[in-house]
Amino acid sequence: MSYICDMKLATLPTANKMLDEKYGELGSLSREQFNEESIAWFYGNMIRERRKELKMTQKQIADKIDREQSYIARVEQGKTDIQLSSFFRIAAVLGIQFIPTFVSVLK
Repeated sequence: MSYICDMKLATLPTANKMLDEKYGELGSLSREQFNEESIAWFYGNMIRERRKELKMTQKQIADKIDREQSYIARVEQGKTDIQLSSFFRIAAVLGIQFIPTFVSVLK
């Protein structure tokens, strides 16, 4: 029985293969754009969830960092290219501390 299950699993596409087919292979412009949008969405979602945990409004966050509510909405939706300084200011308001780790990606 295990052999049959292993064979079925082997025929399933991997996540990377599915991403390659839909967005292009790693290194392609379309895949890089997808990766950037995914990261923006991830951090925006993290900010939104934390804001909701604290029962804060987008306006309250915006007022604390001297920005417009619509800016916070775009950040939470992953629809704006947020500057690192703005991200850290929003995170500080939400009580999130980031400790950067730097690793070389060049081979």
